[in-house]
Formats: sequence, structure tokens, C-alpha cells
Amino acid sequence: MKTLKALFVYPKYPDTFWSFKHALKFISKKANFPPLGLLTVAAMLPEEWRKKLIDMNVSSLKDKDIKWADYVFISAMITQKESAKEVIERCHKLGTKVIAGGPVFTTGYREFEGVDHFVLGEAEVTLPQFLEDLKNNRAQRIYAPRERPDITHTPIPLWNLIKIKHYAEMPIQYGRGCPYDCEFCDVIIMNGRVPRTKNTEQFLRELDAIYETGFRGAVFTVDDNFIGNKVKIKQMLPEIIRWQKKRGYPFRMLAEASLDLADDEELMNLMTEAGLDRVFIGIETPHEESLAECNKFRNKNRDMAAMVKNIQNHGLQVMGGYIVGFDNDPPSIFEKQINFIQKTGVVVAMVGILNVLPETKLYHRLAAEGRLTTVASGDNTDASINFVPRMDTEVLMRGYQKIIRTIYSPKEYYERILVFFGEYKPVRRRRRIGFTDFKAFLKSIWYLGIMGKWDTRWYYWKLMIVTCLKYRQFFSDAVVFSIHGLHFRKVAEAAKKSNRG
Repeated sequence: MKTLKALFVYPKYPDTFWSFKHALKFISKKANFPPLGLLTVAAMLPEEWRKKLIDMNVSSLKDKDIKWADYVFISAMITQKESAKEVIERCHKLGTKVIAGGPVFTTGYREFEGVDHFVLGEAEVTLPQFLEDLKNNRAQRIYAPRERPDITHTPIPLWNLIKIKHYAEMPIQYGRGCPYDCEFCDVIIMNGRVPRTKNTEQFLRELDAIYETGFRGAVFTVDDNFIGNKVKIKQMLPEIIRWQKKRGYPFRMLAEASLDLADDEELMNLMTEAGLDRVFIGIETPHEESLAECNKFRNKNRDMAAMVKNIQNHGLQVMGGYIVGFDNDPPSIFEKQINFIQKTGVVVAMVGILNVLPETKLYHRLAAEGRLTTVASGDNTDASINFVPRMDTEVLMRGYQKIIRTIYSPKEYYERILVFFGEYKPVRRRRRIGFTDFKAFLKSIWYLGIMGKWDTRWYYWKLMIVTCLKYRQFFSDAVVFSIHGLHFRKVAEAAKKSNRG
């Protein structure tokens, strides 16, 4: 069999809450994360294959790149769907075969035309069979998983296929799956309800691989729920602590977790000592009936505000996810969401209208009720809605716009930062401040403190002065939050324009 040439293509992201497009300009980066999935799949292909990766969020995809390849491997999230379709069409016109996998194809492959082979689910299961069939000239169109793989054999991603300097943060994975069963979530469809993990030595080798690229900064553990298997996490974290200490803590780390993290003081202390300083938590709603509706029982009948503050008191910044549009949401939900976010000091607060994702329990329930209208955009904050809500649609839209208009406005946003600083008690650790950080600070002075709108200028300088006088140790955080705030306001403004259109 001849040596084959594989081109890995990661489609373009639209401007979303998590793209940080407007913030990345301050640190001269082109994208937040590289495509971990494609880099891992690349490592699973035979070593003798020639491999190239084009991340369209970093560089353009040229026709010559497509023509060079025998096969184009494409993976995407739902928000990248339109870009993915354009790539597939280009490949089809140029006569290069397309192999597609990843989240958007696993739950929605029927939407895509022009794909030669769908390798769905987790690649550790479906890719080997496809490669074997390809070798024997009998490759099928669809490969669907029948089991969950043991990920202790998953290889280290091929970091040499990308230029590290283009990215703000680096991704890594320890486990897959989540033990919970939220009605709206597609995690259990992709990765199951039984958390599966890599072994500790394997995870440390992956940290080594990132370290050896020369990258220093934030590393995002992309697990669906980092604390899904608390026994194993508690066994691994002491090893990460030793690894970090030996190298002088080169990485600040962040992860996704569930709110019950607040119940485990030992776990929170281990996480912060291991270098974690941020956690994204799906808080969803302060309304009890809506929590019950979406099976978010672990948040129900709890003082969620106190739990958030407890996590912050232990040195972990809570980034929160919130949803409006549940069937049980009352008209007062919009004020409740605003008050909860402001009270708890969750600076990075992603509030979206409920999105009905393909194949979720919510999808099947609303389909049976005849309430689905369009395919989900996958963007929580674009003000789109793809089902018929119980609440009047106009009321829901106006209430949602009120939330984002309020929490992302300079006054409320900068006030929330100070609330957070009052609760935040991080592990005192010397943080590297480099030229890039200094340049970002100078840019923030220019774009926010001098050229910004009057309210932005006022609250920017108020934050900087109060931080210097009262929270000096958080000055770099204040700069970062200010820059992020600009991005959030631009995304919110785009959502408002889209809604009006």
C-alpha cells in the first residue's frame, strides 16, 4: 500500500462567547485552543502516512492543500457546522475524499452531503476498523461505535502539526463521560454516563509533551466532568502536584466540574495545590422547578450561591453556565438570574436560551410533543431558539436580552469583578508576567481606559484604582477580566442585532 497523505482540517468558529476572538487580539494570539481531537486522531494513523493540519481559525485553507491530500479528515463542533459544509463542498469539487468524525457528525451526520466516510463516536473504536477496511479496499460509508473504548491506550496528540505560538491555551484530556443525566446535555450520547479515565502515568506523559513544546501558561482539562470519578481524581492530583512543583508550576490549569465540588474540601484543596485556578460549572438556573425539569437534581434544594462562594473561597474562580427557556421558568426568572450572577460574583457568566441539541433526551421529548422548529445552532449565546417554548417567545427574547444587556454592561460587569475579588482566596503562587502580559495591559489602557465609551472608561479606571488599593495581588486578573469584558459585550451586541434582524 502506498504512503498516503492525510490533511486534517478544523473548520472556522463563528464569533462566540468562548471564542474570545476580541480578547485574543490583546495578546497577539489567533485562537484560544488547538483541535485536540484531530491531533489525537493524527497520532492514531500509521506512522508512515504523511500528515498536515490546517486550523482555519489560524490560517486559511487553500485549494493546493486539498489537492495535496489523498484524504481530508475533518472534525467539528455544532457551531462549526456551516464552515464544515463549505470545506466538504470544496473537497468534493476538487476530487479529494473526505473522512468526517467528531461531535457534529456523530449526532447529525445525515445533514452532510459529500462525505465519503463517516467515522463516528470515539475514534479508538471506529478508526481502526475503518483503516483496516481501507487497507483492504472495502471501506464502508458509515462506522458507528458499538462500545466505549478503554482510553488508557489513547496516544499523545501530535503537537508538532501545529504552531504553538498561535494559541492562548492548550487542551488536555484525562477522562470522558459524566455520571449525571441532564436532559439538555449531549455528553452522555458522545461519551456515556460511566466516567472512563486515562492512568496517571499516561496523563503525566501528556503534560510532559505539552511542556516540551515550550508552552507555558493555561492548560485546559477538557473532561466533561473533571470530578466525575472522585476516587481516581484524588489519586492523580498528588502526582500532578509533584510534577508542577518539580518544574516550578509552568501551567495554570482549568477544568469543567459539577457544583457538588463545593461539598468536598479535600478535593478543592488538592485541585488548587495542583495548579487549577478556574472551573466551569453548569449552574443553569436558580429556579427549583426548572432544575427538576432538566434532571439537574444535584443542584436542587441547595444554597447554590453559598456553594459558589465556597468554591471561590478555596481559590477556584467559578465560570458559570446559565439557561433560560425551561418550561417551568416563571416571568421573574430573568431578574432572578441577574441577581444570582451579581450576588455570587461569577465574572465569566455564559447565559443562553435553551438549545435543543440533536439526540438528547430533551430533543426526543420535544420532538414527540411537536415543538421542534429548526436545528440547533450550538451557540448558547446567539439568541437563537429552535423550539416552541411554554413562555411567550417575545417575552423570552426580551427577558434574555435584558439579562445580557445588564450583566455585560460596564457597571454590572466591573462591580461583579470586585464582588469576586472579595470572595477569592487563591493559593499564593508567583505568576510569570511576561512581555505579552505587559503589552496586553498597555492595550487595555488604550482601548478601554482611553478610547472606550465613557462608561467603559469610568468603570475601567475605577476597577484599576480599587484593585491597586485593596486587591493588589489580583491586578493581573483585573486586566484579564477587563479585556474579556470587551469581548463579552461585543458578543452580546451581536446577539441583540441578530435578534432584531
